[in-house]
Amino acid sequence: MTVDCVVVGGGPAGATAATDLAATGASVVLLDRGGRIKPCGGAIPPRLIVDFAIPETLLVGRAVAARMVGPSDAYVDMAVDRGGDGFVGMVDRGPFDEWLRDRAAAAGAVRRTGSFVGIERGGGGTVVAYRDGDGREHRLVARCVVGADGARSRVASAAMPDQPAPPQVFAYHEIVRTPAGFDRGRCDVFYQGALSPDFYGWVFPHGDTTSVGIGSAQKGFALRAAVDRLRAQSGLSDAPVVRREGAPIPLKPLKRWDDGRAVVLAGDAAGVVAPASGEGIYYAMASGREVAASVGTFLATGDARALAGARTRFMRAHGRVFWVLGVMQHFWYRNDRRRERFVAMCEDRDVQRLIWPAYMNKRIVYADPLAYLRIFAKDMRHLMQTA
Repeated sequence: MTVDCVVVGGGPAGATAATDLAATGASVVLLDRGGRIKPCGGAIPPRLIVDFAIPETLLVGRAVAARMVGPSDAYVDMAVDRGGDGFVGMVDRGPFDEWLRDRAAAAGAVRRTGSFVGIERGGGGTVVAYRDGDGREHRLVARCVVGADGARSRVASAAMPDQPAPPQVFAYHEIVRTPAGFDRGRCDVFYQGALSPDFYGWVFPHGDTTSVGIGSAQKGFALRAAVDRLRAQSGLSDAPVVRREGAPIPLKPLKRWDDGRAVVLAGDAAGVVAPASGEGIYYAMASGREVAASVGTFLATGDARALAGARTRFMRAHGRVFWVLGVMQHFWYRNDRRRERFVAMCEDRDVQRLIWPAYMNKRIVYADPLAYLRIFAKDMRHLMQTA
């Protein structure tokens, strides 16, 4: 079977790329191994809902507040949108990702279930080998291949073996039944070294279920034991577990997304998860859309240089946000003393006025330049312990 593009990986990045490409009339195969759900808090900003036409029926909850909890258990409550109607949408990645794959199929993509095996180069195109559930091997000939198969991308390893992997954290969460009386409108984030030595823990309500998770880059750190402690701390010890999931999450975009020939990466495979926050759904879908546009140009012109445009456009739109979040993680996640001060800073009105519009709209807000100067001055006082 010869097609214009094989998309490997059916998460938000791969499904979005497949949808956009198929909608242009390109012949697309969406290859997904099936049965895997990525550990994820499930938060999506309003901009994602609008940009990618996500129906309300996929939202399992709406968070209108966030609680930031420091090492001493002191906390700061923040309204998502003071005086407005802003919210953070919550999705369950199982049904959400499947809906995205179904949408790709409705646009014309052919769905295949199987595990990627490797890539072979040939005069007629790029051959993608995969193995189905019965262990039988199949081959597809494609003009272009999109690797959207996660942080440990086998497509990236096959096509760009010399590219170093980005820094990663390993995330583990448990989806539990939400008990009666539990606050379903608030997301809790725990900046405590006892739960994570270098990242954070979360309790995100999904309506009838709740995601309780921990991330850490420290090898050997006992994530399951930390989640047990977080469940006890949040009054969820007795909540029945629906499922458990774990996976690596990259925290820095790769310097190159394409091999200069016929392969381009998207989503976690390209490293597009925001530092500090670990947010990935919006950026995965945004990268998938940019990759689809670049592949479309490549298919029309045959010029492989077009594939590099996906990363260029993505970083032009989001690179500054990634840089700011990377600096924030570097300075504030180092130890409990700094984590305590970081949580205290979240009580500042200037900080809140900039955080939430930036999150909901996915861009740094420049409406009040003096607010940045005030925040910078407060940052310095906290770092020097004079605040």
